[in-house]
Amino acid sequence: MDRWERFHMLTARRPGVKRPPAGYDVGMILLGTSGWQYRDWRDRFYPAKLPQRRWLEHFAERFATVEVNNAFYRLPERDTFVAWRDRTPDDFRVAVKMSRYLTHIKRLREPAEPVARFLDRADGLGDKLGPVLVQLPPNLRADPAALDATLRLFPAEVRVAVEPRHPSWWTDEVRRVLERRRAALVWADRLSRPVTPLWRTTDFGYLRLHEGRARPWPRYGRTALASWVHRLADAFADTEPAYVYFNNDPGGAAIIDAVAFGGLARAAGHPVTRTPTARPMTGRAGSVPVTGSAGPGPAASAT
Repeated sequence: MDRWERFHMLTARRPGVKRPPAGYDVGMILLGTSGWQYRDWRDRFYPAKLPQRRWLEHFAERFATVEVNNAFYRLPERDTFVAWRDRTPDDFRVAVKMSRYLTHIKRLREPAEPVARFLDRADGLGDKLGPVLVQLPPNLRADPAALDATLRLFPAEVRVAVEPRHPSWWTDEVRRVLERRRAALVWADRLSRPVTPLWRTTDFGYLRLHEGRARPWPRYGRTALASWVHRLADAFADTEPAYVYFNNDPGGAAIIDAVAFGGLARAAGHPVTRTPTARPMTGRAGSVPVTGSAGPGPAASAT
């Protein structure tokens, strides 16, 4: 029985006592990518002869967090989440994208059953569960009441980040809902520019970088990356966690840009979780670091 399970057993007997917040409580930039299983990362990030069944271990030795997108399309069984917990280091954190059944099929209506089912399975991660990403459809217009009814179902110890994609959501009423429920507004970037307001709505940040303007596509340039480092630093203290995920996976761009982002953040004096070292492997053009890691190792104070 691990620490999370013991705490869960105790709190189940003691109403009003809550688990510690999911993810890191220590303040730092938690840097990773959206997913880890991309075929074109073989021989760029993953050694050519490394079996795909070992890719998660390889990834987790070089990054301290990942955002899981496949849960959006097909919610894994609890055993899968337990396996991810068992296969990764103690300090590893997994952000999980909410099932599309709630966001795209139900469109936030009748949220109780989808949220409960999701949490029951994701709880298999134990204290490695990071924020839950709730990404809304681009054609879903603002419905603050439905958003509030959904967010209220998440326990206080589960961090939630919301990514609306219709401009009708950018209102004071929506912002107040996020603040009241202590949910983060996802800061999203496309083509090296923000596509969301840069609201701070709670005590952690969540940034997703979808596509840069640099070459080769879809890479980010150093100026764009540096601007995001500065925005995060302006909004969040070094005592507050900020989760940063690169979603520009083609050609290993997400790995390259995450390494560059981490270097820029460290150079500016901000604590960052580990990233691959700068020594590239030989092989395909555009290969990226695969051995060792820079930045902190396992964080003993992480919960």
